[in-house]
Amino acid sequence: MTKARATVGSDGKPLPILPPDRDGRVWAKTVRVMFYTPGFLALLLIKAGEPAGFGITVELLMLASAAAVIAGLFVGAQAVGGGADNASKVGIASGSLIIELLSAIPFLCAVPALFHQLAHSTLLHAAAPGGSLDVPLGLSELLPAIAVLPFMLYQLAGFGTLTYIVSNLANWIINVLIFVFIVTAYYFNRTGQFDYEKKLVVVLILFMAIITTYGILKLKKLQAEFDARVPTKGGKKDED
Repeated sequence: MTKARATVGSDGKPLPILPPDRDGRVWAKTVRVMFYTPGFLALLLIKAGEPAGFGITVELLMLASAAAVIAGLFVGAQAVGGGADNASKVGIASGSLIIELLSAIPFLCAVPALFHQLAHSTLLHAAAPGGSLDVPLGLSELLPAIAVLPFMLYQLAGFGTLTYIVSNLANWIINVLIFVFIVTAYYFNRTGQFDYEKKLVVVLILFMAIITTYGILKLKKLQAEFDARVPTKGGKKDED
């Protein structure tokens, strides 16, 4: 059974609430998935799509792949035994935050446009006799975008790392903005307004980068405060 963390510090005040101990092996596997999957899809889109309709999709996929590599560095830095410091104790939490905000969100933003491009690629589908593509997908093209809803549930229901960094209200605001940005960017992509799509997505990614930077520094600060105020265990004193 996992030992419960102390909730009250040596000064009698509540201790900071830190993310629970997570299995680093699971996050290491997630890093591999988030590295290979977006990278493969980006290559597939370049090979089979039409560059005029890419928008910023390829860049988003490559960002998701590259950010996963950086997340792996943080996950690999996790340590809880002898010599562990404030940074290494939050390595997995920091890595998970990078995956959530700089891998998963760019991936979710890219997938709807990616599906549209692959579904309508003239290199993948033969043209119908009338000269148009025989791909009557209709509203089903919106199905890949539904993946953003369980992601929001992951964040808002307390599973995400963001829960331990910002207030509940701020968490809601951030996730609603993410949803609005993704939907609006997809609209601009579908209507061929790629300049507006790129500007919107750049703002979204910069927003996520700022939150990620703040979050990693906040996690380290919370860990330092926790270690400084956690009650010491009774027992034998260290011998000189």
